[in-house]
Amino acid sequence: MKPLSILIVDDEEDIRVLLQNWLQPAGHELREAVDGESAFQQIKQHPFDLVITDVLMPNGDGVELIAGLKKTRPGTRVLAISGGGRYMASSDCLEIAQVFGANAAVLKPFTRDQLMAGIELALAPPAPPSW
Repeated sequence: MKPLSILIVDDEEDIRVLLQNWLQPAGHELREAVDGESAFQQIKQHPFDLVITDVLMPNGDGVELIAGLKKTRPGTRVLAISGGGRYMASSDCLEIAQVFGANAAVLKPFTRDQLMAGIELALAPPAPPSW
């Protein structure tokens, strides 16, 4: 995989650090944001090849981020990650994220291999329509 420009968006610092530790050795350019609002500020200033975003966050959740990103930078690929929340199962969060335009989704907790598979899926060309 060629080095990518990746924005990591998660309100949990441990997750952001983990992803940086896994992705930085491969030469990826990494930036991070703690919520959807701060992510949008960075997206306005810098194009990203991939956005890895949590779904449930304060101050602009991942679903809002994905929907806005698909309008403003439709070529950006998105990997949604979620461990669910108090009122919603993680699988439901990820289904909603994909409806709003996430290219792939991975359930928390995940392994490095699962994350890398999710990234590869998010970056894969869209399947041609089946007629």
